[in-house]
Amino acid sequence: MASGGASICVYCASRDGNDPALRELARSLGAAIAACGHTLVFGGGRVGLMGAAADAALQAGGEVVGVIPSFMTDEEVAHQGCTRLEIVSSMHERKARMVALSDGFCVLPGGIGTLDELMETLTWRQLGIHAKPVCLLDPAGYFEGLLRFLDSAVTQGFLSRATRDALGSAASPAQAIDLLIAQRPADTLS
Repeated sequence: MASGGASICVYCASRDGNDPALRELARSLGAAIAACGHTLVFGGGRVGLMGAAADAALQAGGEVVGVIPSFMTDEEVAHQGCTRLEIVSSMHERKARMVALSDGFCVLPGGIGTLDELMETLTWRQLGIHAKPVCLLDPAGYFEGLLRFLDSAVTQGFLSRATRDALGSAASPAQAIDLLIAQRPADTLS
């Protein structure tokens, strides 16, 4: 990992989506992580927003660690340019490894895979499996519906306020990185 830096896991889409600003957001986040001397940990794909974030971090001289299941490693999907590419046996092992490698989690727009990663990471935090910060990077309001749902789950008694409040939100890559670094547990500090 980057000397003296944190490892920031980025969860995001393996597609570009319809808004070119989201690809630029992913690139900006990857470049910012590298510029701050942190390591980018991600799902190991070369496509979509995840590929854009990884490429930008690499172009900025940063360390990038990809974690990808073996069934996704064909040349069309796996990012062969990573500083380190770990190949695991399953999606479950991928998520567990990404959590183990990371000091915090930044979530960009994506589909059900991104939501799966986010929700499992929050669930593990709720269960005390980790105490690492989780932050949505959402300058355009993509996650507003999800946040309303989580607030409703608190109101309805299905989610604790502490778990809901554990999910931060940022409007810029710099703000997201600052939040993640400020809230990372003491045992992850370098």
